[in-house]
Amino acid sequence: MPMKPVIILVRPQMGENIGAAARAMLNFGLTEMRLVAPRDGWPNPKAVAMASGAAGKVLDHARVYPTLAEAMEGIDYAFATTARGRELTKPVFTPATAMEKARSHDGRCAILFGPERAGLENEDVARANAIVTVPVNPDFPSLNLAQAVLLMGYEYGRDTLPPEPSPHHKRAESEVLADRIEIEKLGDHYEERLEGAGFFFPEEKAANMKLNLRNMWARLALTRSDVRMLHGILRQLTRR
Repeated sequence: MPMKPVIILVRPQMGENIGAAARAMLNFGLTEMRLVAPRDGWPNPKAVAMASGAAGKVLDHARVYPTLAEAMEGIDYAFATTARGRELTKPVFTPATAMEKARSHDGRCAILFGPERAGLENEDVARANAIVTVPVNPDFPSLNLAQAVLLMGYEYGRDTLPPEPSPHHKRAESEVLADRIEIEKLGDHYEERLEGAGFFFPEEKAANMKLNLRNMWARLALTRSDVRMLHGILRQLTRR
């Protein structure tokens, strides 16, 4: 398995954003964070408060460096996330393409994120192998730091994610589909009351009308709660 990317936050300004970035990382199994000259020093209690719970472990093991050059220790391929820096001659990828390359890379990758106010400077981008730019609204291309980390983490982990989210809670009765006996009894109830109301008319069409009604009940993905409500509606309508 390839080594997971290192997340490098270059001159981050707010502790809250560092903590939120740690949470975003852990959502997708990324655990190595490096900080370059955080503005408010390190450790930062606001970052810890924002990380909340398990993501605090990411912060506990975060390493701090005075310069980006030093933070690139052990990295052999780096992606710079920026909407700028196009004047530098580098390949430019979308997050999906960049993280596909990261998954297949044999060495150690890093993803660089710039400070909140203005992002990475050209001097930072120059130290990366490639640029990652998110295809967003050109009139407002700026992403929040944690949002950018979350997006890259998602794209890196998407091949290992389940195709559909699995529920972690016991389904309420309102979510449980009715079984065929419950649907059959509902059909009987409606057929009986509609028969009494003279709905199946003329007589030569009655059998086909009843068949279509049964077919309709079978097509609907009714829950047990739906069935109870439909019984109640019919009882109320025919009470007199």
